[in-house]
Amino acid sequence: MQQVLRRSLRMMANNSSRRKSGGEDGPKKTAPAPAPAAEYSTTGVDPLDIPCWTEHLKSLHIPTATNGEASSAAHTNGKALKHAVLDEEPVRQNFNDKISLWQGDITEFQADAIVNAANKSLLGGGGVDGAIHHAAGPDLRAECLKLHGCATGEAKITKGFRLPCKHVIHTVGPIGEKPEKLRSCYLNSLDLLKEHELRTVVFPCISTGIYGYPNEAACLVAIESVRHWLETGDNSSLVDRIIFCLYEDVDVDCYEKHLPTYFPPV
Repeated sequence: MQQVLRRSLRMMANNSSRRKSGGEDGPKKTAPAPAPAAEYSTTGVDPLDIPCWTEHLKSLHIPTATNGEASSAAHTNGKALKHAVLDEEPVRQNFNDKISLWQGDITEFQADAIVNAANKSLLGGGGVDGAIHHAAGPDLRAECLKLHGCATGEAKITKGFRLPCKHVIHTVGPIGEKPEKLRSCYLNSLDLLKEHELRTVVFPCISTGIYGYPNEAACLVAIESVRHWLETGDNSSLVDRIIFCLYEDVDVDCYEKHLPTYFPPV
C-alpha cells in the first residue's frame, strides 16, 4: 500500500505541475501581513487541488479507529509524545480534511505561505533553504537582512517575491534531536500563519538532513504538533490546508506510517 500511495503522490505532483504551468491594556491588534510582492508568480500548485488526507486514507484501506484505539496507537509508536491530545478529544473528520501529503518541490506551491527550514542568519543556505532563496530571487535576501536573524524554534515572515506563494515563513530548526525546539518551529509557524490571516501553508521536513534530526522522530514531532495546534481554540476553522511537503522516500514512508495514528479514518 505504501508503494501505491507513493506513486499516487508522484503522479499528482507531475499532473498538477503540468496543469499549472501549461503542458510567529485592550484587545490585541493583529499586525498586517507584508503585502505580496507585485512580481510573485501567478502559476504553481494550488494546495486545494491536492487530495486531502481523508481521500488518501481511502486508498490505504485502513480500518476506522475508535478514539481509544487511536490514542493507544499514539503511545506505542516508540515514544509517547508529551502533548498528544487523542486521550482528551474525539477524532474529527474535519481535521483530516485540513491535511495533505505531497512529494515534490516546495517552491512550486501557489500557497498563502510556504515554510523555509532556514538557518539563524536567514540569508540562505543549502537544501530547501537554498532552493527557496534561489527561486525567490535576490529581493528575498534583501528583506531577510532587515529581520536581523532568527533564533532556533522561532519564526519570521517575508514576502514570496518570485515564488508562486505569497509569503515565506522562515523558521530555524534545532541541530540534533531536540523535540521541544522542533515543536516550537511548527507551532510558531502556524501561529504566524494565523496572526496574518493566511489559510494555506506548506511545511518541509524541518531539521532532517544536515541538521541531523532522525527522519522518523522528526516526522512524529511534526504530525503531533500540527494535531495539537488544530485542537487549540478555533484554529481549525482558520486554516484551509496544511501540507507536509516531502522530498525523500524515507519521509514518505514515515508519514504514511504515522499520520493514520494522529489523523485516523473516521
